[in-house]
Amino acid sequence: MDGTKTFASSAFVRGAMEESLRRPGSVAGTAAPERDQAIDLARFACLTLVVVGHCMMTSPVLHPDGTVTTVNTLAEQDWFEPVIWIFMVMPLFFVAGGITGLQSWRRTQARGGNGYEFAQTRLLRLIRPAAALLAVMFLGLWGALLLGVAPQVVELMASGAGMPLWFLAAYLAAQLNIPLLARLHRRAPWLTLCGLASLIVAIDCLRGAMPLLAYVNMIFLWCAVQQLGFFVADGYLARRRISWLVGLIAASNLLLLVVTGLGLYRNNMLVNLNPPNLCLLLLGVSQAATLQLSGPVLGRLASMRWVRTVVALVGRRAMTVYLWHLPLLAAMTGLLLLTDFPKPVSGTAEWWWSRPLVLLGVVALLLPAVALFGRLEERPTAAHSRGRPSAAVVTAVVVVFIPVADAAFNGLTLTLLGGGAACFTLAVLLLGRVPVRAEEPLPAQSLSANVEP
Repeated sequence: MDGTKTFASSAFVRGAMEESLRRPGSVAGTAAPERDQAIDLARFACLTLVVVGHCMMTSPVLHPDGTVTTVNTLAEQDWFEPVIWIFMVMPLFFVAGGITGLQSWRRTQARGGNGYEFAQTRLLRLIRPAAALLAVMFLGLWGALLLGVAPQVVELMASGAGMPLWFLAAYLAAQLNIPLLARLHRRAPWLTLCGLASLIVAIDCLRGAMPLLAYVNMIFLWCAVQQLGFFVADGYLARRRISWLVGLIAASNLLLLVVTGLGLYRNNMLVNLNPPNLCLLLLGVSQAATLQLSGPVLGRLASMRWVRTVVALVGRRAMTVYLWHLPLLAAMTGLLLLTDFPKPVSGTAEWWWSRPLVLLGVVALLLPAVALFGRLEERPTAAHSRGRPSAAVVTAVVVVFIPVADAAFNGLTLTLLGGGAACFTLAVLLLGRVPVRAEEPLPAQSLSANVEP
């Protein structure tokens, strides 16, 4: 299944936890930086593009013999390949995650916290909404089977609806390694980035002989892109001239043109996304520089009260929106297949005109889902958390990545949905709540998007 082909390197994750997660930081007294509203706005724009793109991308087809297949309409359009160079925003997600993740880790260190506490808050922030999604999908699709829906249709909906989970797994793997990578970044920032880039290229060179090895880049690639966010957070790009940033954007895109023009990589960034390769790192370099250049404009837009309010409302439920939009799209289109509702042929003018209606339908379904499940993203800030035993945190990491690894090799199935829901729920129980210390009242709610602790 395309969307869940990712797995975690247990040695790499365990290395992060044993090497640098164990010790509290020594940066006490460091003031917690204020939220960068421009980053929140950039995240909001990326999330919007992802939802709109998915509504324009997939189209299930019911054949006369009763079989169902899925057509990726955008991937079949020749004009779309150069467009996706601009709108492939996944690297920007990880750049932004590197910025806020590094700041969050430094805040954890400043109050004497360690990497296990950091991992606890990160895991809870991401897997609680995912556990609810997997459980609802499992129960809903089993109900569909009992009502007589063809097993092929149910499995197709399970595999398609689970596509967002690859991002959850890759993002979580990168975030859990922030303490280790931050330590390496502090000692040798360029050597760390170049080392990760070298590992990416080495895996790309071997992927022809060992195709499964290519999925190791789910870790190396996204950790390298996340590392670009560290440079932004440290102000390295802010100290560069505008001409230098423009040159960096031009150079990274020129190198991308060279490696794709020579046939070393495909020029379709959707193909390069899964499994990821060097092209995504080059895009990440370009997008990190573009984010720095556009910071003043984004900041002015984000300072407008109505923009800040919308970004805050969506930001506090961003993971719920991301996880639920594709399952709801799959459920809506699957139900339409069972009716006499007009189904225009994929890629025709009628199909394109129907896309705004599809988007409106997804938004209408998202509103109650976000209202019902969005509260799972609410929790006290990391400054008010109390860590769990290190063994519980490590066990939770392993438990979470067991179904992810299974999905990577065997695809997401209905049975795996149930197993994944059980594993994610067990991980939540292992991590426990994030309690509030009685002597430290929670701060008043603000308009700032709750996308990071």
